[in-house]
Amino acid sequence: MADFTVADVKALREKTGAGMMDAKKALSEAGGDIEAAVDALRAKGLATAQKKSSRTAAEGLVGVAVEGTNGVAVEVNSETDFVAKNDKFQDFVRKTTQVALGVAGNDVEALKAAAYPDGGTVADKLTDNVATIGENQQVRRMKSVAVSQGAVVPYVHNAAADGLGKIGVLVALESAASADVLEPLGKQLAMHIASMFPQALDADSLDAEVIERERKIAAEKAAESGKPAEVQEKMVEGAVKKFAKENALLSQAFVMDNKLTVAEAVAKAGKDAGSEIVLKDYVRFQLGEGIEKEESDFAAEVAAAVAG
Repeated sequence: MADFTVADVKALREKTGAGMMDAKKALSEAGGDIEAAVDALRAKGLATAQKKSSRTAAEGLVGVAVEGTNGVAVEVNSETDFVAKNDKFQDFVRKTTQVALGVAGNDVEALKAAAYPDGGTVADKLTDNVATIGENQQVRRMKSVAVSQGAVVPYVHNAAADGLGKIGVLVALESAASADVLEPLGKQLAMHIASMFPQALDADSLDAEVIERERKIAAEKAAESGKPAEVQEKMVEGAVKKFAKENALLSQAFVMDNKLTVAEAVAKAGKDAGSEIVLKDYVRFQLGEGIEKEESDFAAEVAAAVAG
């Protein structure tokens, strides 16, 4: 009996762009492990690098807010997109994001324990919303950024309402330059971040496990080339450096001018302004990142309800 389902094959093909038979074979050899099958297909050159941004699943909203030189992003999940369009839910996300501005660190539990503007705590209001709206909701994560001087610039891609959407970005620019320089630069950088999905600010900040995974994939590809060991080693190092360059924000080609890297674009803006600008930090929250959504058979659900 196969260790995978038709839905697994579909999911693997969506993640990799691989053909039906290649996907089925990879899943079979991986014992149904989708991530192992992805790596196998990539090692064979049958899949492109994964883009997490195309595989998000949960519903809800991301809220972003800025106060002075501080900014915060908060993700609140719901079961359906219908609830995400509910005025009550949107008001909750907006107010919770404002509350998060006063919460130290990125502690979601501290946020839920914080006082809510309408009385009680954020957790109390969340419980009330679940009971009133009739659908499970969760405050999933938050992240704050700040600069001592400069600007924190917010951006929401395809906003559902002011400060709310499915992709929320914050850009922290440390500088003595004026707001009329930092705000438009921050907006351009935020749009770049929204579209290019950097995994870290710089290469040194990339997840060590992710780098090791890329190294193993590159080693498998190099081994299949049949070239001498020293050549294979250079191939592996080249592949890892390329991955790091393409996934670290500062070394990515800037979408507004692909002749420059992001770091070069920021340095140029600082030189033109006569004041150094440092891209200190950023946040990119995409709704449902890393959450696998359960597939449901609507017809079967209806039939079960009727039978029940």
